[in-house]
Amino acid sequence: MKQLTLLIILLATSTLVKAQKLLSKDQLEVQKIVVEFFEALSNRDSIALKKVSAADLVLYEYGEVWNCDTLIRKAIKLNTAIDFKRINNFDFISTTVNKNTAWTSYNLHSEIIRNGQKISIHWLETIIAVRNEKRWEIKVLHSTLIKKTP
Repeated sequence: MKQLTLLIILLATSTLVKAQKLLSKDQLEVQKIVVEFFEALSNRDSIALKKVSAADLVLYEYGEVWNCDTLIRKAIKLNTAIDFKRINNFDFISTTVNKNTAWTSYNLHSEIIRNGQKISIHWLETIIAVRNEKRWEIKVLHSTLIKKTP
């Protein structure tokens, strides 16, 4: 009986290991710039934000079309709350790289504290990135609000 149990565990483990897809270096780098992008927003750091963004960045946010300057104005310059804190969690769905272009889709869950109030927000997002001088940059970000709770 022990041998049968051990065999079942080994088969299940080997199946799970095969089911996990390993990501390439480029796929990991694309996911990393997404995390860096939102770390920059969380830290209200426009320099770091521009470092991971293409010069012609376009964001589709809340039914509007924004560029990097609009994002900086709305998310950084107008965000003057002393107690501001944002924690982001990512669940990457897929990441594809084709030569110097990549796209990734993910669920973004953020906990935001501002002016003494805590809110939780869930977005489903997709970015398109381009490789520029051996570094990936976000060129397009499309965001869909899934749920917001006060």
